[in-house]
Amino acid sequence: MDLYSIGEVSACFDVPPSTLHYWESCGLIEPHRRSGWRFYDRDQLYRIALIRTWRETGHLSLDDIAVLLGVRGRSGDWRSTVASRIEAIQEQAARLLDAQAYLQHLMTCRHEGALDECPGFRAGVELPVAKAVR
Repeated sequence: MDLYSIGEVSACFDVPPSTLHYWESCGLIEPHRRSGWRFYDRDQLYRIALIRTWRETGHLSLDDIAVLLGVRGRSGDWRSTVASRIEAIQEQAARLLDAQAYLQHLMTCRHEGALDECPGFRAGVELPVAKAVR
């Protein structure tokens, strides 16, 4: 069985050893121990690759990943976890599209000074104080 040191794994995956220690403390990975040193086999390398992919691509939390990996004490249906994450990403994407549309609208302003001085944009902003005074 090929075993890789924490230094080798850290360099290979470009994650600090402290991250691997933390993932171990969360129960996400289980390195082999030899004389107090951590070593990782191919199955653990695969788990590390999955964790990185799920963190970076799926924007999953470590708690979500624990459910996907079936870590003891973190029960749950992984499909519902993934479905919840998809829903959150869709909501975030909608907010980003709204922000993009608003910023594109700002680009249409012909005012040469600061935007907070533009009469057109000032007219479109409702102040909370104005609501209370009415």
